[in-house]
Amino acid sequence: MTEANLLLLLIVLPFMGSVLASMLPGSARNSEAWLSGGITLAAFAIAVSFFPTLAQGEVISRPVEWLPEYGLSFTLRMDGFAWLFTMLITGIGFLVVLYARYYMSPKDPIPRFFSFLLAFMGAMQGVVISGNLILLAIFWELTSIFSFLLIGYWHHNQAARDGARMALTLTGGGGLCLLVGLVMIGHMVGSYELDDVLASGNLIREHDLYAPALILILLGALTKSAQFPFHFWLPNAMAAPTPVSAYLHSATMVKAGVFLLARLWPVLSGTDEWFLIVGFAGMSTLLLGAFFAIFQQDLKGLLAYSTISHLGLITTLLSLGSPLAAVAAIFHMINHATFKASLFMAAGIIDHEAGTRDMRRLSGLFSFMPFTATLAMVAGAAMAGVPLLNGFLSKEMFFAETLEQHHGSLLDGVAPYVATIAGAFAVTYSVRFIHTVFFGPKPVDLPRIPHEPPHWMRRPIEFLVLMCLIVGIVPGLTIGPYLDVGVRAVLGSRTPEYSLAVWHGFNTPMLMSVIALVGGLLIYLALQRYLARSVDGAPYLRNLKGQRIFERILVTISWRMARWAEANFGTRRLQPQLRLVVFLAFIAGLWPLFRGGFQLELPRLAGFDPVFAAIWFVGIICALGAAYQAKYHRLAALVLMGGAGIVTCITFVWFSAPDLAVTQLLVEIVTTVLILLGLRWLPKRLEAVDNSVTAPARMRRHRDFILAMVSGAGMAVLAYTMMTTPMPETISDFFMTRAYSEGGGTNVVNVILVDFRGFDTLGEITVLGIVALTVFALLRRFRPAFDSIGVTEQQRIQNEFDDAAADREIGATVRDYLMVPSVIMQWMFPVIITISAYLFLRGHDLPGGGFAAGIALAIGFLLQYLAGGTRWVEDRLRILPVKWIGFGLLIAAFTGMGSWLFGFPFLTSFFRYVEIPYIAKMPAASALLFDLGVFGLVVGATVLMLIAIAHQSIRSHRARAVEAARAEEG
Repeated sequence: MTEANLLLLLIVLPFMGSVLASMLPGSARNSEAWLSGGITLAAFAIAVSFFPTLAQGEVISRPVEWLPEYGLSFTLRMDGFAWLFTMLITGIGFLVVLYARYYMSPKDPIPRFFSFLLAFMGAMQGVVISGNLILLAIFWELTSIFSFLLIGYWHHNQAARDGARMALTLTGGGGLCLLVGLVMIGHMVGSYELDDVLASGNLIREHDLYAPALILILLGALTKSAQFPFHFWLPNAMAAPTPVSAYLHSATMVKAGVFLLARLWPVLSGTDEWFLIVGFAGMSTLLLGAFFAIFQQDLKGLLAYSTISHLGLITTLLSLGSPLAAVAAIFHMINHATFKASLFMAAGIIDHEAGTRDMRRLSGLFSFMPFTATLAMVAGAAMAGVPLLNGFLSKEMFFAETLEQHHGSLLDGVAPYVATIAGAFAVTYSVRFIHTVFFGPKPVDLPRIPHEPPHWMRRPIEFLVLMCLIVGIVPGLTIGPYLDVGVRAVLGSRTPEYSLAVWHGFNTPMLMSVIALVGGLLIYLALQRYLARSVDGAPYLRNLKGQRIFERILVTISWRMARWAEANFGTRRLQPQLRLVVFLAFIAGLWPLFRGGFQLELPRLAGFDPVFAAIWFVGIICALGAAYQAKYHRLAALVLMGGAGIVTCITFVWFSAPDLAVTQLLVEIVTTVLILLGLRWLPKRLEAVDNSVTAPARMRRHRDFILAMVSGAGMAVLAYTMMTTPMPETISDFFMTRAYSEGGGTNVVNVILVDFRGFDTLGEITVLGIVALTVFALLRRFRPAFDSIGVTEQQRIQNEFDDAAADREIGATVRDYLMVPSVIMQWMFPVIITISAYLFLRGHDLPGGGFAAGIALAIGFLLQYLAGGTRWVEDRLRILPVKWIGFGLLIAAFTGMGSWLFGFPFLTSFFRYVEIPYIAKMPAASALLFDLGVFGLVVGATVLMLIAIAHQSIRSHRARAVEAARAEEG
């Protein structure tokens, strides 16, 4: 396989693994870990294989056309910088999977955890190797979504739900700003391809839209990397499981922001706007994050604020605009990933084995877990910047760069002092972490007796700490060649000469390091007693919490503004809302006709068929009758509405559209029955005491009648115009001439749905799945009106009739009046399955297809529920409609992605006819797989709504039983 195709596997493998992990049983913890570890290790091996090519300065690219008319393509691009991040994502990802195998409890829903983790890995990998700006924005938002699911994994925990919501709100909102900024960049350059953008630095910096585009892009990057003033979401994300925290803080999510800053550094940096905005955010975050970290009592809280501070360090370096500063920033990204992942895993081991992360309860753990303590101490020293560890090297480079004058502003002048103070604070919280947890008296009253974890749970920390040591001791031989590949991919010809030597002599940066080390130790000694007894949070700033400000803003938006909007524009009645929608639709349709000088020709009666006119007259009467009866008799309105649908079906047959007729008939059956079942649970209509109509009500009815007539007439005029206006080549001519030659099918409608407009169909079935899930969720919460719970009037009359018949000894005949129809309906199930398969297989050439076949099979399930009842069916059939929806959507999506493997755009189809012995020649188009996805999703969505309605009967029986029990007790 070529390197370009292997590049695609870096994204496909994690997402495929996510799907497979979700299908494994909850008890298969080992299988989940083996699957996730194997996929992650395979992705890591693929990344390793790219190094020889990238070391020569080449770029591996995999362009796939997506929407070429709009300049969009699914381009994957791997250079040295993307390779460095890929190594972090897959390498640390494998270690996290290994660690999670022992950390996660067997009682947790393990398949969900590994499924989310792999999907998150795939999304982050997509951000790193995207070669198109819009594609990068899509993967960017996917990281926000999957991090939301991972942070809220223990959704029974209020803190997890709040942290997940906060993270999604801030990073998702920043992602929307990023999308707008990237669109503006694409507009400036004239292309969304990353190669074109990176070659247009001067054009972008000199453009009038540079400043607004820069602000929008920075909003996306700074929110993702938790930079001031958006830093507060990251500590609240600590409610996630520790493996998630370790992965999120080291190699993914928060690193995405600084990755984007470094990726666009060649085209956006070097201006006063860049330096002031990025520099102020970076320095503020560096200092505040380190200060707040000192006063945290939760181990993970301390590490979270330290992550914020180190990300501020990287952001500050990137703000300087110096090539050497960019080198230091990239170097620190790697160093921070190694020691921070190991520290989070160590904190997780402490929590796992001791039962708490509260530093006020932890002490003297060195005697209980000496190996883990030693590893954590080395990683903590690397975080503090102690010599002969990797953190010291990049911190020295940072100190050196702050001493240089880059823009001659106030920020330049204060940078060395901010760097030294933040370095001292880093030493303080690192020493506190080591001394408080591992030394001192033995702990008392811990939830568990501390002890060493299983060996394989400690192996990831051992490997990462070893990397901290060997990089810190011999950086040139270990990390040097790989760092150089990443640096040259970002800086290109601007790559400076730099040295990774451990000793550069006793100079000013070395003096700053000594001051930071000694000062940090003294600060800790001064605060030691206060920290041992203080509450969580920094003194005097405890009430100044971004979380509190965030909550107040949300309350203002979601409560006060929503209440104001509801009071001024909202209504609880559906009719005013429909009135507004119809009116706006009418204006939207009328305006272009008015602007285009539309003239209507008088209709001609040539070819008038009185039989067809009579059929339509019946349909019109049914439609008007349904509208009239809707206020008085719902069942009659439903019957009349079905009559109008049947007339529409006959119309399709009349005009030689059997495919549409089949679909219309099947949909008519399903919707009529579902609505009929839903009518059972609507509250009864109250009979009006006074039949007189007030003047305002009369005016409202007249207004609605006029609006309905005008809108209906407008649609009729539009349809008539489209059918009578002569055109040189119509849309139908285009599809009729190309359906077989390019789509491989003679059923033009089906070829349009699964081939020419397959992307539209994918969107439509996605919406259908979302609607079905939403209906199911709403009906689970729905409780029928009190007067709907009891036996209906028809059932009550039938019961009375059955009782009277029993008195006359003919009860068996009447009471079993549904026995024969129910048996017939049950016998029809295999017949309907056969019909459904027949419709599906013939759909590409003859009337049928996945949608029609799915509706047909759903009718089979519908008949079973009607014949046997909810309990009878679910005791015998395990339908699992949600999995039908999921599998259908995945099959359709993966069918489209399969064309990428052969270098074709998404959803490009391939067709061939295959001779099946003793049967016939069958079409074997790839669109058949896409149609299979449509089939599965339609079945799942329809049956899910059916189940949601059917379960109201169970609740009704329970409510009647409770009511009867209370009556007996009374």
